[in-house]
Amino acid sequence: MRSTSRIYSLPRWRLTRWLVDAGPGIPDDIRAALIASLFSGLPVFFGGAVNIILVAGAIALKTQKPVFIAWFVFEVAICLTRLTVLLIARRAALEGRKTPTDLYLTLGLAWSCGVGYGVVTSMASGDWLIASAACLSGAAMVGGICVRNFGAPRLATAMIMISIGPSMFGAVLANEPLFYIVLIQAPMYFFAMAAASFRLKTMLVTSMMAERENDHRARHDPLTGLSNRRGLINAVEERLKVAQPGDKMLALLFLDLDGFKTVNDTFGHAAGDQLLKMAAGRLSRALRAGDLAARIGGDEFVVLAENLNEAQALALGEQMIAAIACQYDFGNGTTASIGVSVGIAMAPEHGTDFVDLLAVADAALYEAKSTGKSRCCMASTLTNLASLRRLHGYTGLGRKSAAA
Repeated sequence: MRSTSRIYSLPRWRLTRWLVDAGPGIPDDIRAALIASLFSGLPVFFGGAVNIILVAGAIALKTQKPVFIAWFVFEVAICLTRLTVLLIARRAALEGRKTPTDLYLTLGLAWSCGVGYGVVTSMASGDWLIASAACLSGAAMVGGICVRNFGAPRLATAMIMISIGPSMFGAVLANEPLFYIVLIQAPMYFFAMAAASFRLKTMLVTSMMAERENDHRARHDPLTGLSNRRGLINAVEERLKVAQPGDKMLALLFLDLDGFKTVNDTFGHAAGDQLLKMAAGRLSRALRAGDLAARIGGDEFVVLAENLNEAQALALGEQMIAAIACQYDFGNGTTASIGVSVGIAMAPEHGTDFVDLLAVADAALYEAKSTGKSRCCMASTLTNLASLRRLHGYTGLGRKSAAA
């Protein structure tokens, strides 16, 4: 399945895993997002590649020395290789295939080695003009490294150290007292940029966690932890969108608790909320892998189940009745018993969008409650007609209860 979002493979090699490790307690989706950030920033990537190639080429042309010609050839080769791997990874990520993440990270380290080599070789040459050009280029690269890789601060730190660390050796080899200031500048620059990478990563993770929490709250019911109406609609639309001809049907099971109002009126709203949470827990445990449960208001729940036929959907509804319709213990010797009625609509037979499916399931639920409660009814031609008659009175927040 193609997607507009890119998902990059996590690294597998021990060293690369350590370099990009986000730390303990980071959810997998945020870890994946941090890996994806390493493949972004294309303008910075191209700017850095062009800059270092131009500087290496200019120095090689001026000196005509093999050490600088080799540097230029290496920079051209490593930048083209990195670009090729980057484009392959982006294409693979878009198509949902494995990406060469380990190779891409290793090439980044190799590129940093090239920058460091150019800096130390230029400083040791005794030509202060090319030494200045190489050092300026190397320092400029550090900013780009930090910007592109702060999602993995260990990687950024390693690349910065490899890029500017050799300048300290170059300062010694140059035998020029003025260059000894590099022995002070380089460590300060290294620690400052490394600290910035770690701080930016912390800020990024904090922002991602907050966004993740806000998205969870927007899609989930705060009382039960189940999906809410918005999350349910998104799930239905997404699954209908990817459904292929010949697939088994999608079932929408509309559940309404029988006797909940009596419990709420007798024991109070706190007990009612406790009952809803316990019922939601039992409902969740009765689900199959891949099914989605939602609370859409009051004592109304909806289950979205896929890859099943009508008989299997009815069997699933009966399992939910058995799981939910039993005694609940509120503590202090207080207990209550409730039931649950279920109406089922199947897609695409009974509808091809959320509103139609829920209206048909609501009509099937009305039939279940009207014929004795604690029953499971599949939508039929009659319930389809009933749903059309009732649709204009449907509020979208739940059904008009046939009975408590």
